[in-house]
Amino acid sequence: MCGIVGILSDSYKGVEDIRLLTKTLQHRGPDGIGIFEERKPYLAFGHTRLSIIDLSSNGSQPKVSLTGRYTVTFNGEIYNHLKLRREIESNSRVRPVWAGGSDTETLLMCFECFGIIKTLEKITGMFAIAVWDKKNKEVTIARDRFGEKPLYYFKSDKTFVFASELRAIKKHNLFQGGLSNEALSYYFRYNYIPAPYSIYENIFKLNSGCLINIK
Repeated sequence: MCGIVGILSDSYKGVEDIRLLTKTLQHRGPDGIGIFEERKPYLAFGHTRLSIIDLSSNGSQPKVSLTGRYTVTFNGEIYNHLKLRREIESNSRVRPVWAGGSDTETLLMCFECFGIIKTLEKITGMFAIAVWDKKNKEVTIARDRFGEKPLYYFKSDKTFVFASELRAIKKHNLFQGGLSNEALSYYFRYNYIPAPYSIYENIFKLNSGCLINIK
């Protein structure tokens, strides 16, 4: 179990809370904290790591691809990542040099070889993923098909925030929402709150098997 958080904004003021937001998720990943920041546009990713597959620093996140085009932060496990490595290696156009055995590194190489959408179609596992495409200036967040890994998001006029847990989004200075009466009505009716709602107004849960792309 790791924790991911990210902010996309029109100003540095919008993303300067990233360290505070990331710290709220430290219980999800006690083995390390990583921060990635981009200034054009103003973008910040945070990650708290629980080391499982690759215990070395090669598995640390957020992680940037070899070309520098893609940056990923993700929570979960890609079950078929070794199969995907073999597929990449069999492609004569690509000569990957693997630094370690992490599925994070496999994800980044898949983005380079297949693109984001095709990669999401190929991978199997439990995951909540955020990837920054520097060339196309866009962020994609995605959730696994069964919704095993949580992913919430909040949007104001000029800022988009996502995180593994509600508590992280609540720490952002722009969030001022109260409890959602609509979500409460669902809870009392079904004993749970269905996606895309959360207990708070203006914070939503990404549906399982779905993605959001932000230019």
